[in-house]
Amino acid sequence: MLLKDNDVVLFQGDSITDCGRKREAYFDLGAGYPAMIASLFAAMHPEMEVTFLNRGISGNRAKDLAERWFEDCIELKPTVVSILIGINDTWRRYDSNDPTSAESYEKSYRRILTLTRENTDARIILLEPFVLQVPGDRKAWREDLDPKIQVVRSLAREFGTLFIPLDGIFAEYSTHKPPEFWAADGVHPTTAGHAVIARAWMQSAGAI
Repeated sequence: MLLKDNDVVLFQGDSITDCGRKREAYFDLGAGYPAMIASLFAAMHPEMEVTFLNRGISGNRAKDLAERWFEDCIELKPTVVSILIGINDTWRRYDSNDPTSAESYEKSYRRILTLTRENTDARIILLEPFVLQVPGDRKAWREDLDPKIQVVRSLAREFGTLFIPLDGIFAEYSTHKPPEFWAADGVHPTTAGHAVIARAWMQSAGAI
């Protein structure tokens, strides 16, 4: 199992990770997959002491994570770092005419991983960004998002991290129930969608 006794697990990302967490509360995990993972882990492994932290911030792109990585990662001394970032790097192209190239995304993401490797001994889990095809305009996002997904896959190989193929996982789940069941706007998971992420994370970590 990836997690060990006395681990400090840090969840990082954008609104999908943030999910309404109370910023003033150090240990608040929000209402999404980080809280589900922490609760499931406690129920399944009550003999272990593991601390879970959420520092996701709604609206963040990879460059925003890179800018705050010392304060919101390195200084927290995590032993496990879980990262889900990238959908806003695509979204801002379509709603604000503020694109992020795959090359710029990779540069920021590489900095995040390099800083983590140089300053911690943390085990790293990368979750690829995803979009479901609802509403219809989300289909056009594939052109921008797919290269970024490939960046995350390549970095996972290069840095030897665990990797969770969320885009593929949600595509498979969407063959059983319509995509809006998992994420009504194609981006922000429903409660069921967050449960999909939590389940995949726990399986990848060998915790279930």
